[in-house]
Amino acid sequence: MTRFAELVRVSKQVAATSSRLAKIRELADFLRRLDPGEIALALPYLSGDIRQGKLAVGYAALQSARSAPARAASLKLRDIDAAFQKLKAVKGKGAAGQRSIELRQLFQQATEDEQDFLMRLVVGELRQGALEGIMSEAVAAASGVPAAEVRRAAAFAGALAPVAAAALAGKSLDEFSVRPMQPVLPMLAQAAEDMRAALAEIGTALLEWKLDGARVQVHKAGGEVRVYTRNLNDVTARVPEIVSCVKSTSADSLILDGEAIALRPDRRPHPFQVTMQRFGSQQPGEAPRPLSAFFFDCLYLDGVPLFDHPTRERRAALESALASTVLTPAIVTADVTQAQAFYRKALDAGHEGVMAKALDAPYTAGRRGSGWLKVKRARTLDLVVLAAEWGHGRRRGWLSNLHLGARDPAGGGYVMLGKTFKGLTDATLEWQTRELEKLALQRDEWVVHVKPQLVVEIAFNDLLESPQYPGGLALRFARVKGYRPDKRPEDADTIDTVRRIYQESIA
Repeated sequence: MTRFAELVRVSKQVAATSSRLAKIRELADFLRRLDPGEIALALPYLSGDIRQGKLAVGYAALQSARSAPARAASLKLRDIDAAFQKLKAVKGKGAAGQRSIELRQLFQQATEDEQDFLMRLVVGELRQGALEGIMSEAVAAASGVPAAEVRRAAAFAGALAPVAAAALAGKSLDEFSVRPMQPVLPMLAQAAEDMRAALAEIGTALLEWKLDGARVQVHKAGGEVRVYTRNLNDVTARVPEIVSCVKSTSADSLILDGEAIALRPDRRPHPFQVTMQRFGSQQPGEAPRPLSAFFFDCLYLDGVPLFDHPTRERRAALESALASTVLTPAIVTADVTQAQAFYRKALDAGHEGVMAKALDAPYTAGRRGSGWLKVKRARTLDLVVLAAEWGHGRRRGWLSNLHLGARDPAGGGYVMLGKTFKGLTDATLEWQTRELEKLALQRDEWVVHVKPQLVVEIAFNDLLESPQYPGGLALRFARVKGYRPDKRPEDADTIDTVRRIYQESIA
């Protein structure tokens, strides 16, 4: 059985090199040494994921559980998986205390390097460069199967691990094919600065409203319909109205890509979190908001897979299979003026923006294809840095994750709205570490609390209600646009401004 310490060593080696080929070589050598049953454990860990999903464990619980490290490595990959399985199973009254006991027992057996890896893995900040694309190539290198075949099979299987197990065992990947009731990884989009930039890159494009709902993939086979999330979780029982919508179509078999969204009577969207309440735990007596489905792609129609067909043909198949009332509004144009008017119409209707899709692009499942570009309106706030957390991996030694606050004119001080480490260049990381160290008020092993003096411009998509923060609101998809040395802390945006933005979004 493979020691966990060996995976941690490989992860550190991968993080320490900028060479893609060296990363692939190191990972491939490690994969060849794994037992077949360990592949499904190791692949997620190396990509910064956990097989069990999120464990509902935060920094505070991890910090309190961390103990003096073990002198020698003894943990196996299966030990880590078993510990995570126990943590995932802990629920109900006394869950926090039981998780602390389980975590403490795990950390007592871990060396210092293993503890550091576990900390970052559990909180989702393990960024060592072994991402899905590189892992696919590492599987290909380890097995001798062409990388394109590995990627395609993983997209159709919904995960890389089963494909890796088959490839490394010398089995054919033909079993991983498109079929209804087997969810596939969704295609993702890249960002474009604006409509002009999007059309300059794509040319004549299919433009669609970008709805801020929950991505859903809907499968139909005969009289059966199943609905999956973007993470490929089966949520059929939670969305009966979407099931009914697709079941009524005349097509015998379908795979559709789309969005589920909660709309007001005037057809404007409710806030994102209202939609997501349908996919979380329902409180007793809570009246669920009805969901509407809007589809933008057809991946399979009456026995014919359409992944390799161009966008224009998939859109035609979609229009032939579904009523126009459940299709995402769309136009085809190369005219910037027309595109900008379409974009403004989407925003005026309360939606995120527009998707621009190349007419000849295939559906590259599981990948961020250049044939899809998203143009979204991002709001910005000038906020004050309240603290920063030390980075991990290639950001080790730099203060990275920023704690952000809005000014409170009534009570004085600042109200925290969230954290972000996104949008920071190496130069900015180096500068902010130096400057925040000068402003340090107190610190512990993970966080440096600072004098609230630096103002930073933060772009964000939305505001969500959040019991986690004292102001009751949190930033969604926050990222750093840049520091504002021209502004003083008293020039920062207030919590009143933030609350007004939120109220306007739900009005």
